[in-house]
Amino acid sequence: MSQPANPIRVLVVEDSLITRHLIVTALNRDPAISVVGTAGNGLEAIEAAQKYQPDLVTMDIEMPELDGIAALQQIRRNQAQLPVIMLSSLTQRGARETIRALTSGASDYLAKPKGMDNPEAAYAYLTAELIPKIKALCPRPGTLRVAQREPMGLPTAPVQAAAPATIAPTAATPQSKPAGKKTWPRVDAVCIAISTGGPMALVRLFEHWEQPLPVPLLIVQHMPPKFTALLAERLSTLGVTTVEEPYEGQVPLAGYAYIAPGGWHMEVQSVGARQRLHLSDAIPENSCRPAADLLFRSAAQVYGRHVLALVMTGMGTDGLNGARSIAQVGGMVVAQDQASSAVWGMPGAVVNAGLADEVWPLDDIAKSIWQRTKRG
Repeated sequence: MSQPANPIRVLVVEDSLITRHLIVTALNRDPAISVVGTAGNGLEAIEAAQKYQPDLVTMDIEMPELDGIAALQQIRRNQAQLPVIMLSSLTQRGARETIRALTSGASDYLAKPKGMDNPEAAYAYLTAELIPKIKALCPRPGTLRVAQREPMGLPTAPVQAAAPATIAPTAATPQSKPAGKKTWPRVDAVCIAISTGGPMALVRLFEHWEQPLPVPLLIVQHMPPKFTALLAERLSTLGVTTVEEPYEGQVPLAGYAYIAPGGWHMEVQSVGARQRLHLSDAIPENSCRPAADLLFRSAAQVYGRHVLALVMTGMGTDGLNGARSIAQVGGMVVAQDQASSAVWGMPGAVVNAGLADEVWPLDDIAKSIWQRTKRG
């Protein structure tokens, strides 16, 4: 099979010769990808990124000379928009370093398989997990935007089925519902659906707020167990909002943010005169657990038209059906714009379905949420 005229040019950064060879071989087996260079440590990675001007970098975290996070931060100074996928171990330290990388500007991550002594198994894993991430972050004109394997990188995650691909929107795609001076009711809760590119986008939100929101903020970020707790911990250090993984039956309070724990769906329920958060290990939706659709549907039932649902950067279509439920009860549905999204799968699906009341660039989201919630 001949290589396309415009393959995705990838720089592979990995200190292990064996692992580097496996990654390069797996990527070069795909005709839509071309490995243009390799590097064995962070210092070499910085030089190679300048030399080869790749479309994307795969970056090991633990390396000699200069580690992957330090290299990422240096590359970001010169090539701010270059997609970088971090490769991490499955240890507690690996999870913590991955969160550091994702909140320092990494686009996505992939957990390394435990054993690399079986080349064909390694190739199969990299083909199923890494290549779709590369193609989603570097879409080519006329191709399908890949929308699969939302739970961001754990080979042992319980949900592994691929979701259908969605077509990248064209310039003629409507960006929101027809403009009109609609008066929105007060907002009693904000719900966010977010995935690939999400940690860095959330950093931008939480850094911006100078006061806690006057309503609870409920977030589904597609991540496996352990990672979501570390992300909540990291976001809590950035500003004035306390971010938590909730416990079963917790009352969502104004001024607090709650991130669904990895491996658990999060819903909101009415119990008497109060709202409470319910966690469940029900079957995955959209190949995801947690799934934003469940959160959105439950919020529509509990808050009715007094909920603001925001669908941000991510692969797949999670949040689409839930946004439909929000729209049906008169709540407000907003999508992140394409230009500021790492992957416009989830927000693009909402826009393409005509469900988005407004489309916000990332730099406007924190201010816009504050204005909408303050009015209430």
